[in-house]
Amino acid sequence: MKNLSLLLLLLSVLHSISAQDDLLLKDFRPESIYNTSNTVIERAKYPVIDFHAHPNAATKKELEEWVSTMKGHNIEKSIILTYSTGQRFDSIYDMYAQYGDQFELWCGFDYTGYNEPGWTKKAIKELERCFAKGARGVGELGDKGLGLFYSKPSEAPGLHIDDPRLQPLLKRCGELGMPISIHVADPYWMYLPMDQKNDGLMNAYTWKIDRSKEGLLSHQELLTSLSNAVKNNRGTTFIACHLANCSHDLDILGKLLDEHPNLYADISARYAEVAPVPRRTKRFFEKYKDRLVYGTDMGMDDTMYRTTFKILESTDEHFYAWDYFSYHWPLNGLDLNDETLKKIYHENGRKLIKR
Repeated sequence: MKNLSLLLLLLSVLHSISAQDDLLLKDFRPESIYNTSNTVIERAKYPVIDFHAHPNAATKKELEEWVSTMKGHNIEKSIILTYSTGQRFDSIYDMYAQYGDQFELWCGFDYTGYNEPGWTKKAIKELERCFAKGARGVGELGDKGLGLFYSKPSEAPGLHIDDPRLQPLLKRCGELGMPISIHVADPYWMYLPMDQKNDGLMNAYTWKIDRSKEGLLSHQELLTSLSNAVKNNRGTTFIACHLANCSHDLDILGKLLDEHPNLYADISARYAEVAPVPRRTKRFFEKYKDRLVYGTDMGMDDTMYRTTFKILESTDEHFYAWDYFSYHWPLNGLDLNDETLKKIYHENGRKLIKR
């Protein structure tokens, strides 16, 4: 009996060692055991304008449920970045416009034939048609190094936001009072080697940038293209999505904001990148409180909204939100002051969409 007990104990130890050896990094999902506060915030402290949402609801029922969720969480309005032009934009607009001021629809640029003579005039004509339909901004435009590719129906490989062919469109947006939401680059972890030194590896690997591709602009070159476009179009408002993907070094974004009074940034979908360094982020958000706007870009579930409020408003420490963020690191509340919250949640956004 004693020998059997020893055998069972040995097997248990071996099984434990084997389990540890077999644990894959992608399966690592720690749970905090710290005895810290766990704040649940159902409603944002102040009314919210979400500057980065997409047409996630595909049916009338889903849209009705989303509207109900938004109202329950104090979301006054969501900017729907459709990427779209033509019939696709019209269809999305007709669906969402039924809910009045709850949504504002932004269109894309039509890149069809962008290498052909006369394309710019055609693109401006479609922009003006979308504006007449009801589009009040442009976005989300997107360039991760190989060219602008988010707008539908066509992508534009090799065309970057500071290309001279785009200059008349950017200027026309300013004349029409249409802000431009643009995503350049990706978080810097995606550019680093996918090795043991990359502390954002678990998420970075999924979104890694293949730097071997011919013609790929670097992280810095993409930010330069944005800076050029903003500088050359002082009459047009630009909103850099996702903190211009400078989460690793917010000073880079700070310098851009200092240089360009017509540049703003949304904070969407980068909560996981900035919440691990709460004191650094808090200082930045409070310094540039006049130039940042709230955004989500993470769907339409109520838990998603609560997670963003928890990060922005609470003093909670060392927690995880695995349903939305795939990094290994814990998150922390930023405990933003009331003035900063008011501006990021609502006041800055109200100025940008004032008609």
